Amino acid sequence: MEGPMGLLAELTYRCPLACAYCSNPIEIAAYRDELDTATWQRVITEAAELGVLQCHLSGGEPLLRRDLADLVRTASELGLYTNLVTSALGFSESRAAELHDAGLDHVQVSLQADEPTLSDRIAGTPSFERKIAAARTVRELGWPLTLNVVLHRQNIDRIDRVLAAAEDLGADRIELANTQYYGWAAKNRAGLLPSREQLAQAEVTVRAAKERLRGQMEIIYVVPDYYATYPKPCMGGWGARQLVVVPTGDALPCLAAHELPLPPANVTEASLRWIWESSPMFSAFRGTDWMQDPCRSCDRREIDLGGCRCQAFALTGDATRTDPVCHLSPDHGLIETVVEEANVDTRVDLPLVARPHR
Repeated sequence: MEGPMGLLAELTYRCPLACAYCSNPIEIAAYRDELDTATWQRVITEAAELGVLQCHLSGGEPLLRRDLADLVRTASELGLYTNLVTSALGFSESRAAELHDAGLDHVQVSLQADEPTLSDRIAGTPSFERKIAAARTVRELGWPLTLNVVLHRQNIDRIDRVLAAAEDLGADRIELANTQYYGWAAKNRAGLLPSREQLAQAEVTVRAAKERLRGQMEIIYVVPDYYATYPKPCMGGWGARQLVVVPTGDALPCLAAHELPLPPANVTEASLRWIWESSPMFSAFRGTDWMQDPCRSCDRREIDLGGCRCQAFALTGDATRTDPVCHLSPDHGLIETVVEEANVDTRVDLPLVARPHR
């Protein structure tokens, strides 16, 4: 078994934004007891010993951790490529300089839209101008800049203007990722899932932009699972290439795995190596032996690996079932019903339940 390539360190779930598509757990209060600096440094060290090459520092908002530069320095000294995933609120020039001196390699800034009114409404707080200023600071300090834009029915019609804004900022890469329906996004699915017409136009726009900006800006476009014919392998396969550690120390194969009925694996109670190699949390759905039909007898079982276990559990209550996104799944009707509902009521301003500020 190979070791993981990437560690996603969810340093805190505190966040100044209140995005209605947030993938953080609904019960945020359960994550107040955050790992201290020394424990995070041990986790990062153990990750490097496992073979991890990339350390992604995220949240919530990782800039709310006063020890962020210390954690960046630890990862950098271990030879890990460090990436800050941030809302950019709190990314002052002095804080940026501190992180630069600590050895931070890359910054990924979230953007909700291309203009202040919509962006601030989606984020739940005035933030657009600070995000733009932070993106410019990233470029001034010589970091590669990635913009991450979560797409949904309330902003996907402006994808051409979002791309223009990214081009103006000199972004090296932009991730246009349609919402994944976990956490707060699951609660707000009716107001977030785009229509077929919106998706069709977005794909035309993205295709043209990829051609025009080839060699200048990398464009990653992720279609919504609910409109796919086949599911995609979650995180490159369950417990295959990535691991997540959340603020309280639970280690997970993916962001939503805390919802599954599996014994928790916490870095305060076991080594990261044991968790990766032997814990039920990571071994439960590795490979293909756990599969039932139609996955077990499907020619694609080594390609999509049964799809997303968290999505299967969220929609059916059984994490071993075929991801209902797959058109071969006996539960695919659940997806078809949701998609049809999204194409009956196509208003783009349906009400959303915002994630509370913390």
